[in-house]
Amino acid sequence: MYMLQNRMKSKISKRLEEIVNALPLKEGIRILEIGCGTGVMAREIANRLNDVYVLGLDRSAKAIEQAVSMSRAEIATGKLHFQKAAIEEFELDGDHPFDFAFAIRVGALDGRHPEIEHRALSNIAKALKPNGKLFIDGGSPLQEIDIRKYR
Repeated sequence: MYMLQNRMKSKISKRLEEIVNALPLKEGIRILEIGCGTGVMAREIANRLNDVYVLGLDRSAKAIEQAVSMSRAEIATGKLHFQKAAIEEFELDGDHPFDFAFAIRVGALDGRHPEIEHRALSNIAKALKPNGKLFIDGGSPLQEIDIRKYR
């Protein structure tokens, strides 16, 4: 069972790997992943960099439980943390804003619910450094969303 879980944990799809490769990763950054699901991309990032902090958010308690269960080693290093939260209700805890945020297939940011999207973008803007960026899917493979008007 342990070997199977480790193989599953290290498996990342080609699409998700392309997204991670497109992110502006570098040592010493803080990253907010919105809609992290079971934490596949968050784990990949934590394992690629020595000095990084990734906070994965998801509104699903079950997804967060699975992410924590599959990420114990990365969590133990202090590079990775998960939190159950909907982005439209999220508030940054403390004085450590993020360098960038990213969201893949997140309903609160897909344009179908303008009021929720406005709250979500405002919360993201508050959680980012002044020059922080937001990336979502839909580009090749990502697109940057201009959040200046939400600051």
